[in-house]
Amino acid sequence: MSRLNETHMTLDAIRLIDSARALVPVLAARAAEAEQAGKVPVETIRDLQEAGLFRVLQPRRWGGYELDPRVFYQIQMTLAEGCMSTAWIYGVIGVHNWQLPLFPDQAQQDVWSSRSDTLIASTYMPTGKAEPVDGGYRFSGRWSFSSGVEHCAWIFLGGLLPRLDGSGALEHTTFLLPASDFTIVRNWDVLGLRATGSHDIVVDNVFVPVHRTQRTNDHSDAGCPGRAHNPAPLYRIPFTQVFQRAVSGACIGALQGAIDEFRRRAAAHVGKHGGKTAEDPNAQAAVSEAMMTVDALKLVLMRNVARVVECAVTGERMKVEDRLLQRAQSAQVPKVCAERVDALVRASAASGLYKTNPVERTLRDIYQSRGHIANNTDAYARAHGAVMLGLPNADPFV
Repeated sequence: MSRLNETHMTLDAIRLIDSARALVPVLAARAAEAEQAGKVPVETIRDLQEAGLFRVLQPRRWGGYELDPRVFYQIQMTLAEGCMSTAWIYGVIGVHNWQLPLFPDQAQQDVWSSRSDTLIASTYMPTGKAEPVDGGYRFSGRWSFSSGVEHCAWIFLGGLLPRLDGSGALEHTTFLLPASDFTIVRNWDVLGLRATGSHDIVVDNVFVPVHRTQRTNDHSDAGCPGRAHNPAPLYRIPFTQVFQRAVSGACIGALQGAIDEFRRRAAAHVGKHGGKTAEDPNAQAAVSEAMMTVDALKLVLMRNVARVVECAVTGERMKVEDRLLQRAQSAQVPKVCAERVDALVRASAASGLYKTNPVERTLRDIYQSRGHIANNTDAYARAHGAVMLGLPNADPFV
C-alpha cells in the first residue's frame, strides 16, 4: 500500500502494474519460441489487451485509463523482465494511444468507434511523399522498422509537409493509414529484438484525408486539435518527451530480468574446473554493478517524467537545456544497460553463451535497441553539450 503515497499510483495504476507482474513468467516461457518465430505470439497480445495494459495512456472517453506516463513506463519495464521484445512493442504500440488523441476527432472515430481496443503501429521516418489533392494527400513511400505491425489494424507513418505559416519550411507530419492501404514487407532478420517483427512498410499512391494527419512537433492547440475532446494535461506533453522513453525503458526491465536469471544460475553453477560462479569476484562485481545501474536508471526516469508531467499540468515550458538533458539521459539507457549485461554474460563463462541462457538473448536485444535513432547516445549527448557550451539547439524534435 506504500505505493499510494505517490499520487500517480492510483488503484487502477497499481492493479495494472500487478497484472504486468503476473505476466512476467508467462512471457519468459514464451520468449525463446517468439524469437524463433520472429513474432510476439498472438496469445501475448491478447493477454496484454485483456489486462487493459494498452489502455494506460488512452483517453477515458475511449475506454482508457488516462494515467500518468510513469505508470506506462513502469509496466513496460516490468514486462521486459520476461521478454524484451514484448515490452518493446508494448512501448511503441502503447504510446500511439497517446498520440491519436491529438488528431482531429474524426481520426479517433475512424480508428476506435467500432473497436476501442484497436492497435496502431508506426514508423516515423519522414520518407513519405505527399502530394496535395482535394481534401487531403496522395501518399507513397517505403519505411523500415515497424515494430509489431502484424498485430495492428492501423499505422502512423512519417512524412514532410510545408508549415502552415506560409514560410515554405517543411515539418514532420504523422500520417494515419488503415491496414488496407499498406503492404508489410517481412524482412526483419537481425541480431536481437527478433520477436518484434519490425518489418518494412510500403504505400503506393493512397489517399489520406487531412483529418488523418497531425503535425508531430507542433505542440500548440492548433497543431493538436484533438485536445478539444481530450483536455487532460497528459495530452499537453510534447511528443518527444513521451516517445523517447518508450524505446529505452524496456532496456531497464530487461537488465533486471538478466540480473534475476544470472543470480539463479550463479547460485548453483559449478564450472568444469570446480569453481563456483557465486564465489567468482568478477561475478560478484558484475551483479552488484548491474543492480546499482537499474536502481539509478529508474530513479532518473521517474524523476524526469515527474517533471514532464508537472510542466503539462502547470503550463510551464521546460528549459531547452533540461529537455536536451532528458533526451540524452534517455538515449544513454541502452548503452549503459548493454555494458552491464555484457559483464553478466562474461561472468557466466563459456556455458553462458549457449542460447539456452536467457541472458544471452537479453544481450542481443539490448544491443539491437541501440540502433534506434532515439537511442543514439553520442548524438544526443553532443546536442546537449553544444547548448551548454553556448551553441544553438540543433535538435528539431527538442
